[in-house]
Amino acid sequence: MHTYTVISTKGGVGKSTTCAHLGGLLADAGLRVLLIDLDNQPTLSSYYQIQTEAPGGIYELIALNQTRPEQVISSTVIQGLDIIVSNDYNAHLPQLLLSAPDGRFRLSNLIRQFENDYDVVIMDTQGARSITLEAAVLASDQALSPITPELLSAREFVRGTLGMLEELEALTQYTNLTVPRVSLLINRLDETRDANGVAESLRQMFPEGGNNRRVSVMSAHLRHLTAFRQAAALGLPIHRFEPVKPAGRKSPAGADQIRAVAMELNPMWVSILQPQLREGAAHVCH
Repeated sequence: MHTYTVISTKGGVGKSTTCAHLGGLLADAGLRVLLIDLDNQPTLSSYYQIQTEAPGGIYELIALNQTRPEQVISSTVIQGLDIIVSNDYNAHLPQLLLSAPDGRFRLSNLIRQFENDYDVVIMDTQGARSITLEAAVLASDQALSPITPELLSAREFVRGTLGMLEELEALTQYTNLTVPRVSLLINRLDETRDANGVAESLRQMFPEGGNNRRVSVMSAHLRHLTAFRQAAALGLPIHRFEPVKPAGRKSPAGADQIRAVAMELNPMWVSILQPQLREGAAHVCH
């Protein structure tokens, strides 16, 4: 089982939709995928229609240490894609974790209970620094951080997300946990000079093989397409909504973009995702 956490200390950068698109893509490729929604604004929990709803969710998992799948894991209409929904409506979990001796490490221990049932776990997080976000980072094998190509987003990544990772590095010196590498995903890239300038600045800031080995900027990116908004409105993963590029558009199909992100994130997925280039059209259901 491989665990990914989608992080950013800035809201509105596309964390929830990135989780949804990746989860849907990998489930359609035959992997057993578990989404975990740790955001108090539960966009991910409502992205896909729930087919079988569990009585509990993230609150029961973390606060009550409830790991029985039938109690906390709901199934979506996409075969192979399950979710632990966000139901901490009064935001009690951060205070609970702050007062618990294992607060930042609890989630890591709980997720291990699912390793025989899933191939991939993808966690969505809140767009602000919190102990819940820190716990999610420490529970993951790899982190993915969407960033919009704007100067303020770039500054917040350096100040907030990168600063948090540096502090967690010091915290984990005396534990068996490690701070994962972060793949920086440029999201909603458009054709403006400003956007492309910020994207290039980020690549220069974190060059491949540079001194900062904690962060790398992905070559794959997601364009600023209307298709992503339309897919979200219908509760569809982008690879089902737009399997092929519309005539006359330069940008690759949404399916090709999210597939490129997934294959760069984990090269071991190349063999199962490439066949979808031929099969993607079979899943279109506008």
